[in-house]
Amino acid sequence: MNILSKHPSGLPRIKEKIESEAKQAFILTIYFAIWFCSLTLLMSTAHNEKSVPLSLFGFAFIKAALCAKFMLIALAIFPIKLNKKHGIILSLLKESILYIIVVLLLTYVEAGISGALEGRSFIDSMLEFGQSNPMRVIAMSIVYWLIVWPYLVLTGMRITLGTPSVVSLFFGYKKQVDE
Repeated sequence: MNILSKHPSGLPRIKEKIESEAKQAFILTIYFAIWFCSLTLLMSTAHNEKSVPLSLFGFAFIKAALCAKFMLIALAIFPIKLNKKHGIILSLLKESILYIIVVLLLTYVEAGISGALEGRSFIDSMLEFGQSNPMRVIAMSIVYWLIVWPYLVLTGMRITLGTPSVVSLFFGYKKQVDE
């Protein structure tokens, strides 16, 4: 049923779109937060610290929310296009690298804005991202790609098979109750 046929103004459709985007942002933020909190714990324990400051996990959640926002921006600019001839993996490989580049560029801009708000030079703040170490930025990009890749594959599966099929594939079949 077409919602717009019932509501010519399109407002219910906009509300559904906003709710869908918010839900996707929340899920992606939680997904990233699990990864970033795990990496935070790993880094803290790698330094043999006796206690791990909880504030680090707060920063991990903030970073997760920012990365989710940046990822959704990248997905909005470059929507996922699957080619049945190439399958999900090959179709998404090039796009996943493009998404990482977009997220990396937005993260540099974020670092510049953050520095400018603290009274530092925008360009200097951007250049300080990744501790001004290109190898660190490359390493962070690889780890970020490894985090994003399963999400993109799952999204590709949802596009190809439909959400109900993917949910039942991963979590088992749930009997639908007709309303």
